[in-house]
Amino acid sequence: MRSTDECINILGIETSCDETAAAVVADGGVIKSSVVASQTQLHEKYGGVVPEIASRAHIEKIYPVIAEAMEQAGVTKEDISAVAVANQPGLTIALVVGVTAAKTLSFAWEKPLIAINHLHAHLQSAMLSEVDLELPAVALIVSGGHTSLFDCRSPLELTLIGSTIDDAAGEAFDKVATILRLPYPGGPSIEKAAKNGNPKAIDFPRSMLGPDSLDFSFSGIKTAVLYHCRGQDMKGDNKVDSMSEQEIADIAASFQAAVIDVLVNKTQRAADKIGAKTILLGGGVAANSTLRQALQEFCDSTTPSRKLLAAPKQYCTDNAVMVASLAYHKFKAGLFADLTLEPKATG
Repeated sequence: MRSTDECINILGIETSCDETAAAVVADGGVIKSSVVASQTQLHEKYGGVVPEIASRAHIEKIYPVIAEAMEQAGVTKEDISAVAVANQPGLTIALVVGVTAAKTLSFAWEKPLIAINHLHAHLQSAMLSEVDLELPAVALIVSGGHTSLFDCRSPLELTLIGSTIDDAAGEAFDKVATILRLPYPGGPSIEKAAKNGNPKAIDFPRSMLGPDSLDFSFSGIKTAVLYHCRGQDMKGDNKVDSMSEQEIADIAASFQAAVIDVLVNKTQRAADKIGAKTILLGGGVAANSTLRQALQEFCDSTTPSRKLLAAPKQYCTDNAVMVASLAYHKFKAGLFADLTLEPKATG
């Protein structure tokens, strides 16, 4: 039996895309360790994640990363209360590595297994240090593969109310960075270039999909940037090669402003619709300082003002802290998986 004063240590595992991560988190919020093996350099020359390369890298790194997380946390298998893993959504060929590792450890250590939705875990990152969460909340996920809005009633009660119908915001950032010959990953490169640019230099389109829609579409703005650089018929010279640094900066800033306008506007619609008291922000693009500032300004402008809880920047990109933290709530609720658990590309 576990004594009442003994903490609940969760080992979290994350391999949904191109980060191999493991972490040990106690009682949902005490981060004992966080280890992430990045694959950015492996995928850089391709301008995006190659699933087969990601899977092979996960296979090589998964157990060393788990071992390092355990060592950093100063725990042994006897100290672990449960093993948690992100099993959806993501690249199936990548997810299967983490799921297999988690099931193996769960069986060998005789510990409960907890299945975690990767998107829900991103939102948990925003709640890591919050002890007095005012609900309901609108939760915005902005990442490479997903742009989603959730109606959040508790860490375990998340209802999807809006999602992308084509390119997610992070995908658009990567593709526009490629168009502008900026380094991969595109998000940080666009943000860096935009700092010296004029966000009003070019009036790129804002796709709102109707006055009441909470869904997102970013393929149009990506195409608009492409046409701006290559001409409407795509038969002109690629002007990017002859553009000045300032011209590149202006395009980056104008593109970023258009995407952020849509994200903030849709979040405002959702918040008004459900009467949200709090805005949660997570996902890789959530590290963008201009987006965080725009959402803070929106929250401050409402009456009464809303509270913005944004994931710490180090936990915006894929990590296992968010997996282990959310798993604590599922552990307390007795929501366990069995060894038939499988990865799912969607979720």
